[in-house]
Amino acid sequence: MQKALGEIEKLSIAEQDAIAERILTELTADQTWNALFAKTTDEQWQKMAARVDEQVREGKTMPLEEFLAKHQA
Repeated sequence: MQKALGEIEKLSIAEQDAIAERILTELTADQTWNALFAKTTDEQWQKMAARVDEQVREGKTMPLEEFLAKHQA
C-alpha cells in the first residue's frame, strides 16, 4: 500500500483526485453489494439456484470461456 501511495504522490493533483474517486467508488460499490448479499434470504438463494438450474437444462447458458471470448475488449 505504501509503495502504491508513493507512486500516486508522484502524479499531478488531478490524477491523484481521479484515482481517489475511483477507489471511493469501488469501496461504495463493495459496501452496497455486501449489504445486498447480507439481506438475501436462504429462500431467495434457493429460488435463484433453481432458476440457474432451469436455464442450464434449457440450454440458455454457455461455458464461461466461450462467453469471455465473445466479450473481450
